[in-house]
Formats: sequence, structure tokens, C-alpha cells
Amino acid sequence: MHMSDALLSAQVGAVFWVVAGGAVTLAARRVRATSASATPMAGVMGAFVFAAQMVNFTIPGTGSSGHLAGGMLLAILLGPYPALLAMTSVLTIQALFFADGGLLALGANILNMGVIPCLVLHPMVFRPLAGAQPVAGRRLRIAVFVSAWLALLVGALGVVVETWLSGISGLPFTPFLLTMGTIHLAIGLVEGAITVAVVALLLKARPDWPLSREALVPAPHHWGRVPVVVGVAALLTGGVLSWFASASPDGLEWSVSRLTGTGESLEGNSTLHQATARLQAFIAPMPDYAFRSASDAPEESVEKRWGAPDGASSLAGIAGGVLTVLILGLLAGIPQRRKTTNDPPSV
Repeated sequence: MHMSDALLSAQVGAVFWVVAGGAVTLAARRVRATSASATPMAGVMGAFVFAAQMVNFTIPGTGSSGHLAGGMLLAILLGPYPALLAMTSVLTIQALFFADGGLLALGANILNMGVIPCLVLHPMVFRPLAGAQPVAGRRLRIAVFVSAWLALLVGALGVVVETWLSGISGLPFTPFLLTMGTIHLAIGLVEGAITVAVVALLLKARPDWPLSREALVPAPHHWGRVPVVVGVAALLTGGVLSWFASASPDGLEWSVSRLTGTGESLEGNSTLHQATARLQAFIAPMPDYAFRSASDAPEESVEKRWGAPDGASSLAGIAGGVLTVLILGLLAGIPQRRKTTNDPPSV
């Protein structure tokens, strides 16, 4: 669901950069104003989402694939503001280091996959469904599934609206809306199931997980081995499970292909689009999560068997997770943040 620059005009891209920048600034201030102890857990959860997004799963009978978006998962477990910082870190690393999602489109991608699930649907959908003091049980599972499924669908529909507002792709609004909506209805079912499973596992490990809080307050050492376990899961997902990712196009690529009939992604032809493409090609050391020399080689030389060990994919998954933690630390202001007497007490 990562938008490319070819779908957005310069004006629309700039507007969503401003919107996303404002939301991220607000989130950073709120995290700093509560407690920086939220950041270590947010870091390892962000690394896990980064790795999980590398593992595309096939949607049977469609020729398409999907992957975990993870925005609602982060919002449920971390609170909306740390979650938004974590998702922003993930999307920034993907765009800058792996050319996954355009630079012009980064603001729109943060809006669709971060702001919408964390700051809009978490308070409007998850909290009312889960109740003021969520506890493990059927009601919580339903709330998690519905909110995660809806977050993916609304984010996908956001892509359609932003593309329509730009008016440069030539994609017809109604067919694009129906195609994106249909495929992401199916992808959302998997998103919901994965989110339910991860939340259940973490609640089993820590029944006192503060789902009702706006931001995580407990100091890292109070979480025992949970951050370590999540970090190891992130490393294994990015380093090993990424070998088993589906080679089918994701829901957005599949939708564009069906409507254009070319089987290829759209390309922007304006000077700005060409400039951002050249810049991204220059700064991204591992485009498409592959070594640069391999990604520039003829297509038949880089094809690999499903499940075959892939050093480039492993390196990308591990390095991306580490970089996500570092970027999140910068966004949360860890270097300059010191505990004061106004900080809430750890629980």
C-alpha cells in the first residue's frame, strides 16, 4: 500500500507532507511530555512491523499479495502517539534506504498508514469497542480485529482519494475505488487476524499491558524479557521469514495493473517526479530490499526460489529494524530528554 510518486501531483504531495509533519510533531511533543520510557518498547515494535511488512502473503485466486500494515497494532499496544512515531520511522527508512514508497509520497503514506489508524480510528473505533479498561477476552478480540481490518481498508481508500485529487495518473476514480476496496477487503482479513494473534500473545506474556493508556509509562526494566523477545522476533522475521515473501504484486500494484493493462507500475513524467526518482535512486543503498548490483541486473538473473536463503533480504530486514529504532529515538528526542520530577511515576 506504499504509494509511488507517480500517483501524486506536487501540490497534493506537498499538502500531505505538511499534514503528516504536523501530526508527527504533535506526537513527538506528546511522547516527550509524558515519558521517554515509551520509546524502547516502541522501537522494538516498530522494528517488528518493519520486518513483517517485508513478508508478503498471497491472496488466493487473485494473483495479488498483501502484507501487514501494522498501524493499528502499534496504536493498540503503544498508544496513538508512540505508535505514530514508530510507523513514521518505518516508512521513512523504507523510502530512504530501500526505495519502497516515493519521497514525494512519503507524507501521504504516513497519513494513510500512520495518522489514520493511530490518531483517527484508534480513538474512534478501537476505544469504544474495547471499552475504557480493555481486558483479554472476546470483546477485546472483536475490537482488535474490526479496528485493524477497518484501518487497512480506510488507508487503501485514502490512496484512491489522494490519487484522484492529484489527477495525473489517468486512473478512473470509480474502477480504482472498487478494485482497491475489493482486494483490501481480503487483505484486511489477514491484517485483522495477525493483529489479534500478536496482541493475544503479548497480553499472555504481560496481562498488565496498559492498553487503556495514551502512551506507555512503565520503565523498560519493568517489562522483563518482553522487549527482548519482540526484538528477537523482529530479527527472525526480517532475517529469515522474508525469504518466504510472495512474489505477487501487492494490492496497490495489482489494482494499477488491472486498470492500466500494462502489468507495470505508473511512472511520473514531470521534472519533479524525475528529480525525486533520481534522488531516491542515488540515496537508497538497497532498492527493493536487494543489493544494488543485483537489482540493476537483468530480471532473469535476480529471480530466486520461494524460501531460498537470501542474504540481501536478511541484511535489509535486520538493518531496517535497527535503523527504525534509531530514527524513532531521534523523533522522540531521546538524546535531549531527561527525567524530571514532573514525569509520571512508573507502574
